[in-house]
Amino acid sequence: MAAADLLDRYFQELEQQDKFSGAALITQGDSQHYARTYGYASRAWKARNRLDTRFDTASITKLFTSIATLQLIDEGLLALDTAVADFLHLKDTTISKEVTVYHLLTHTSGIGDDVEEEDGEVYKELWKTKPNYAVRETADFLPQFIHKPPNFPPGQGCRYNNCAFILLGLAIEKATRMCYRDYVRENVFARAGMLHSGFYHMDWVHENVAEGADPLRDEAGHVIGWKKNMYSYPPVGSPDSGALVTVGDLDRFLRVVQAGKLLSPRLTEAFLTPQVTYRETEEWTTMAGFGLMFFLDKTEQLVCYQKEGINAGVSGIIRHFPQRDINVVLLSNMEDGVWAPIWKIHELVVEGQFDR
Repeated sequence: MAAADLLDRYFQELEQQDKFSGAALITQGDSQHYARTYGYASRAWKARNRLDTRFDTASITKLFTSIATLQLIDEGLLALDTAVADFLHLKDTTISKEVTVYHLLTHTSGIGDDVEEEDGEVYKELWKTKPNYAVRETADFLPQFIHKPPNFPPGQGCRYNNCAFILLGLAIEKATRMCYRDYVRENVFARAGMLHSGFYHMDWVHENVAEGADPLRDEAGHVIGWKKNMYSYPPVGSPDSGALVTVGDLDRFLRVVQAGKLLSPRLTEAFLTPQVTYRETEEWTTMAGFGLMFFLDKTEQLVCYQKEGINAGVSGIIRHFPQRDINVVLLSNMEDGVWAPIWKIHELVVEGQFDR
């Protein structure tokens, strides 16, 4: 059985079990190997997902913030060694004056996060005591983390941090005198040809936007209902999360970056290069870059790099296999949607099932 047919059968089974709703795209250079959709953009109205459906990307948005930051470095408006607290005039906070743009981009700042996910805290719990609709602008996030104790001194560890990208967003706004979302629309989405992407308010009506929802199951695993994610995070995207894109636009974004069309050659190379060690296991060494995560095998050979995102009612991933020039894009309007499929596809890719 051809790999595409095998994968389609796999996704259909997941859809029937209410374990996947979303879109899948696999490309190799200019060739498209797989582009199919499953499940519902709206479960209430039984509206099917389509290839032009826009999905919340959660933390994949950090890639757009990274590119925007690096563009400003190219222009001389920021530098990797810019001291962020001084640049933003942040006073009377716990953010060290030693924290630089480089630290924020590589998760090595050590600043306290609004939710310490690496300690098991859950983001949606944050909004049980604070209305999520009160956080719409980048500066609205500041009270949630600027007085929290740091986890380590700048540059002396690597710990995934969402609010580091809030600070980068504020730096973008100060350097350009533009709203973060407007800057990204004009200088990342438009320049990359991402014609279907944007920041769409959850409480406004937009066409072709998937509604996030997760199944409620009984003890036997049967679905007894669905819970929407409308109270689980702020109602519009921010520098760390929440841009809405199609699978085609996300694939196009990475191809355009790789081709050097958004950054100078120096910073294009830096963006596609591992910077610091994030985590080591028996199987992988994971290294953080400027938004991307890089996976090296036991022989220190680069196998793939990626960016993933997860939130209530949202999961997504873009993974690139450099030796095969293959992109895998999975976007789902379910929290657990993409995690099993990405490793199924990973296996097919490394076996050469999608090679030309």
